[in-house]
Amino acid sequence: MNKPMTQSDFTLSAKRTIGLEAEAVSDLIPHLDDNFNTACELILNCQGRVIVTGMGKSGHIGCKIAATLASTGTPSFFVHPGEASHGDLGMITGKDVVIALSNSGETAEVVTLIPLLKRMKTPLISITANRNSTLSESGDANLHIGVEKEACPLGLAPTSSTTAQLVLGDALAIALLEERGFSSDDFAFSHPGGSLGRRLLLKVNDIMHTGEDIPAVLSGSSLREALLEVTQKRLGMTAVTNNENQLLGIFTDGDLRRALDQDASPNEIKIDQVMTPDCTTVSRDILAAECLQIMEDKKINALIVTDEKNQPVGALNMHDLLKAGVI
Repeated sequence: MNKPMTQSDFTLSAKRTIGLEAEAVSDLIPHLDDNFNTACELILNCQGRVIVTGMGKSGHIGCKIAATLASTGTPSFFVHPGEASHGDLGMITGKDVVIALSNSGETAEVVTLIPLLKRMKTPLISITANRNSTLSESGDANLHIGVEKEACPLGLAPTSSTTAQLVLGDALAIALLEERGFSSDDFAFSHPGGSLGRRLLLKVNDIMHTGEDIPAVLSGSSLREALLEVTQKRLGMTAVTNNENQLLGIFTDGDLRRALDQDASPNEIKIDQVMTPDCTTVSRDILAAECLQIMEDKKINALIVTDEKNQPVGALNMHDLLKAGVI
């Protein structure tokens, strides 16, 4: 019977595994050559979709590569090689590009597809650890992972090899993303759900307070009147406007602290004396994430949203951005 492992043995095993997989990733760099450039050009010139295929653990990695490509501007999906031989090959056309993963390069289900892809003249990119394999030699571009030792001590479970495949797939996706000039806005359209989508797609107009909820007092109002407006609207500030409803300034908690230093009653102090004129404003059409950046850069907690006539159309503070999931 094997001796039970101690907690320290577990840690040593984990460190060895991580070290071997880190080595496998580092070893990818010297293997990058013109084949990588060719693979990128094939995908950039693709008029259809990028089809990723692989069997077993390579298939699981292939699913992730396809998902990463699809979310970064390269239309892509995964096709199981076993199912492809039983009808799903109809998903692939001559306008597509196929990325096939196989550590040995001899996986039967994958190799079976090669003559069919050749017949359709579908470009083939192979990712293997064996340059002399059937899959490697059949590819229009072969990406070599060169993993000589798996992290599995038995040398059986795909570990270092699948990690290298995954990293190489990420390298492909990012190289293509950068070449296409893929932006955060483009990324948002692929990720509309959750906090990421809210951060990238939500506009100021979607979260600002409008109408009667906008704190505002007229020029000439007393400090006391302004304080009542700030308290009632609960945004920590109020806009100061003229008779044409044009913004003259803003009165915030910081202005209040400075106003308290004056030796006068709140009924005597006019809001024009203590407000901040020429205050920072934003348009209702900018992204909420841009608004957050402005507030952070200016070190302010609230601001007024104005239109082209410099009239207040909304107001918001940091709490609104937090509640909307932008922060």
